[in-house]
Amino acid sequence: MSGDDRETFSDEQSPRRLIDASTVYEGRVWDVVSEQFSLTADGEAITRDFIRHPGAVAVLVLNDDGQVLLIRQYRHPVRMALWEIPAGLLDEEGEDFVDAAARELAEEADLTARQWHVLVDLFLSPGSSSEALRIYLARGIGDVPEADRHTRTHEEAEIELRWMDLDDAVSAALEGRIHSPSAVAAVLAARVARENGFIDLRPAMTPWPEHPSQHSTWPRGAVLEI
Repeated sequence: MSGDDRETFSDEQSPRRLIDASTVYEGRVWDVVSEQFSLTADGEAITRDFIRHPGAVAVLVLNDDGQVLLIRQYRHPVRMALWEIPAGLLDEEGEDFVDAAARELAEEADLTARQWHVLVDLFLSPGSSSEALRIYLARGIGDVPEADRHTRTHEEAEIELRWMDLDDAVSAALEGRIHSPSAVAAVLAARVARENGFIDLRPAMTPWPEHPSQHSTWPRGAVLEI
């Protein structure tokens, strides 16, 4: 693939004609919405129900010894305790994405980081949810002072921390021993990025136009032409 082809090979915004929209269920964290749209200006009406999600950020922490931090947390929908990476919802209005990631790192792992880069951006289940996830690589690790540490409750109270060599984490992903999509994507991306010293990673403040908050949304009940 040529350099020009690499520049143009990208997902893109593709708004379609929205006929109607309604909220089917309002939850504490996300809603279920039903939208009717058409693929073309005069096309047939199509109805899709999906989760409207605020999005999330996650952090792959890499220490000076080449180890990544994994956290073990119970996830009730799958009835499993999963090895994951620190992550959390974008539920603080006006908070920068990287600031949210730093907050989650402090709350879930009692850690700070001096060096931040964007590792990878994902839609976790684009056929059924609007959830967008940005994963950061964090280095230059420090401890949150004891007096400033977050009190973890519910499932977070059971969090277990473990440092693992990056190559071992990659093996765990490829062998099907870890299942968290953010953890799997993060360790695989970090392994690739490590090959050239992480120099191709994007700066932490790189815009994230794919996140739903960064582009205009269709007004409920409105009709938008292509």
